[in-house]
Amino acid sequence: MFDQYLIVKNSLKNDIMDGKAVGFQFQVRIADYRGCFLSLHNGYYIEVDGVKYPKSLQTFEINGRPPRTFEEIKTCVWEHFNYDDAGIVHVAKEGGLEPGSHHIGLQQSILAQYGYRGKQDEEWVKNPPEPGTGAGAGKTATICYFDEVLQDA
Repeated sequence: MFDQYLIVKNSLKNDIMDGKAVGFQFQVRIADYRGCFLSLHNGYYIEVDGVKYPKSLQTFEINGRPPRTFEEIKTCVWEHFNYDDAGIVHVAKEGGLEPGSHHIGLQQSILAQYGYRGKQDEEWVKNPPEPGTGAGAGKTATICYFDEVLQDA
């Protein structure tokens, strides 16, 4: 629904730990005007300059809490990701990204927030769909592309 606003402009930068780049991060907004309970947030399809970064390399930071895996987020049934919030997606990548412009493909995976689709919804709670397949993509029906310039850390 609000796909073109998923990535917050000028938020792409490297994650630095002990003086070394250990990955990269960018801020995201939710594509649904209602927001959602965090437990329904299933991760992202992320592709940067043709390289895919699976959910296993991603952590998510929101609501003043430290970055958490999406396995940990599955249990956050009372915590909310509001429409106007900007969360931070962290992606582990040794050395981070090179300076300059980067082409980012992104699809947000949010499980059904209302309505009940029987067996499919039950299965997705037990085994969430892989981001990027379109299944469980909520209001982000397609992979969206953004060109962002790496900012200084």
